[in-house]
Amino acid sequence: MTGAAWLDNGGIYVLANIRGGGEFGPRWHQGALKDKRQNAYDDFIAVAEDVIARKLSSPRHLGIMGGSNGGLLVGAVMVQRPELFNAVVCQVPLLDMRRYHLLLAGASWMGEYGDPDDAAQWAYIGNYSPYQNVRAGVTYPRVLLTTSTRDDRVHPAHARKMVARMQEQGHDVLYWENLEGGHAGAANNDQQTQMWALSYTFLLKQLT
Repeated sequence: MTGAAWLDNGGIYVLANIRGGGEFGPRWHQGALKDKRQNAYDDFIAVAEDVIARKLSSPRHLGIMGGSNGGLLVGAVMVQRPELFNAVVCQVPLLDMRRYHLLLAGASWMGEYGDPDDAAQWAYIGNYSPYQNVRAGVTYPRVLLTTSTRDDRVHPAHARKMVARMQEQGHDVLYWENLEGGHAGAANNDQQTQMWALSYTFLLKQLT
């Protein structure tokens, strides 16, 4: 996905290893479960701040990309620290954490995020849920949201609702919904090529 075409045009690529993944064992994963989920976003923000501090990039030229849970990640940090970024690619994302457990496979992830119907758990989920925290009158980086009509894991309603809310609030947001492809967002190589071409063309034009 990140190859010569991006690098030859002057781009750099940073991979943020943040708490919540499985790269460094169970404790690393457990460090961002439920009420600790904000740790993952704080880690990601810290990486972005370090990239800027080291002058590897600047907010004007810094974009972020994530899909699925990574779409939730980039959506959350976008609303929390919009001044750090100038472009966001948010793919097949979880964004409405108030209702995620009612849509498709969402209920199976309650061990990861918590139960939004429980007031104590919604108190921390609601603090980072992008759909609930995006605001009018705030300058956000330009956003490209992508999804698939046939996503059978994360409902396309997450992306659709976020686009509708951001448009209502007057934000600059782009949207692409593929008719096929399931949670991968594309059903074949041609569709994958189109999806990645859209994503990287958007980043290249927005960040240079």
